[in-house]
Amino acid sequence: MISMMMLITKYAVTAFVVVVVSEVAKRSDKLGALISSLPFVSIMIMIWLFAEKEGNQKIGDHAFYTFWYVVPTLPMFLIMPWLMAKGINFWLSLIVCALATCFFFILTAVIVRRFGINLIP
Repeated sequence: MISMMMLITKYAVTAFVVVVVSEVAKRSDKLGALISSLPFVSIMIMIWLFAEKEGNQKIGDHAFYTFWYVVPTLPMFLIMPWLMAKGINFWLSLIVCALATCFFFILTAVIVRRFGINLIP
C-alpha cells in the first residue's frame, strides 16, 4: 500500500514538471516542445514503480506499452498546426486531433494484434 507521503510527493513532483514545461513553452516554442517531447511522465512513472518495488516485469511492460500508445498520437502533432494554419479555431482543432488520435489508436491496435500485441485494456 502506498503511503500518504509518497502519494503527496508523486503529485508535487508531477505538477512541478508540468508547470515548468508550460512556463518554458511560453518563452520558447522550440525549447518548450523539446522538453515536453521528452518522456518525463514515463520516466517518473518508472521511478515510482521502482521505488514502490513493483518489479522489473511491471516496469518493462510499462515501457513496452507506452511505446505502442505513443505511436498513434504522433499524427496529432502534424494535424494540429496544419488545422490552425488553415484558420480553424483551437477548440475545433483540438477536437479533430482527439478524434484522429482515437482513430489512429484503433488502427494501431488492430494492426499490432496480428503480431500478438493486445493494446486494448
